[in-house]
Amino acid sequence: MQVQRVVLDCRPGKNGEPSPGNFRLEQISLTPDLKDGEVLVRTLYLSVDPYMRCRMNEDSGADYLTPWQLSECVDGGGVGVVETSRCSALAEGDVITSFNWPWQTHAVVKGDGLQKVDPQMVDGHLSHFLGAVGITGLTALLGVREKGHVTKGANQTMVVSGAAGACGSLAGQIGRLDGCVRVVGICGSDEKCKALVEDLGFSAAINYRKEDVSARLRDVCPEGIHVYFDNVGGAISDIVIEQMNKGGHVILCGQISQYNKDVPYPPPLSDKTKEILQSRSITRERFMVLSYMSKAEAALFELSHLIKSAQIKVLETEVNGIENMGVAFCSMMKGGNIGKQIVKISD
Repeated sequence: MQVQRVVLDCRPGKNGEPSPGNFRLEQISLTPDLKDGEVLVRTLYLSVDPYMRCRMNEDSGADYLTPWQLSECVDGGGVGVVETSRCSALAEGDVITSFNWPWQTHAVVKGDGLQKVDPQMVDGHLSHFLGAVGITGLTALLGVREKGHVTKGANQTMVVSGAAGACGSLAGQIGRLDGCVRVVGICGSDEKCKALVEDLGFSAAINYRKEDVSARLRDVCPEGIHVYFDNVGGAISDIVIEQMNKGGHVILCGQISQYNKDVPYPPPLSDKTKEILQSRSITRERFMVLSYMSKAEAALFELSHLIKSAQIKVLETEVNGIENMGVAFCSMMKGGNIGKQIVKISD
């Protein structure tokens, strides 16, 4: 059978900005002669995520991330359906997901690398398994719970950067549900600000491209900032940390503003920011969701319930076609998405 796949054509360079031209679409012949333990899968949805920028370099900079190889098929989060199976744990028609799904329209993969999922958990919105009821949702929920120290009745204010993205849009809603009396989002457009406040229940939103972030934070966080869910790093994070209260907590989730730069992860802080953290006893510990996978099953069921009961709203930006993987990735890296960026491959 003829299938399409996306390979890494060239690297952007450690300090380079990725472009769709870094990826190449190919057509290959796939022989669906399965060995024991293998399945033929059809891809339904693929995910593009900020961490993938690190995989475009020869050295990803993280021991848990393998670099993509030139002229080889790219992989990441995916969800699909089993078309043929020689794996005892999977049957034709099963919906499955994986962190290492090849960017192909069809693929032959080992069944033990796939996780069977129940479409009822997401009311049939299968793309949610790559976002709100997947690793993104786990990152938001467990990040807030493990590092945020949110306490009902404590009159806490939470600020979220990258707030209109896949993770930030969920984290802010979780912070509100867990007890924060004020949740403020920082994002990059008026459209995103409107979505945060009107659709997701944020108390306020700040457009960092147009507004004075420091002045606006003082206006909308009159009690100071107790919890900061940091998705972006850089200058925005310096501004937020400067207004944090003593004993506050930074949830260090991502640093997307720094991913195109050749700096270690997490990137170094300014002397001023380091002094603020130390003098005010503010915790800032790197959060890695993979360290909390023992809590994943219960957390995913909770996320499913919160979404089904309309306590959390899920936003997605969807494009169609495997030929648009590179475009979708680069758009996401520049903030072109609201909520989770998804690419639909087939029905």
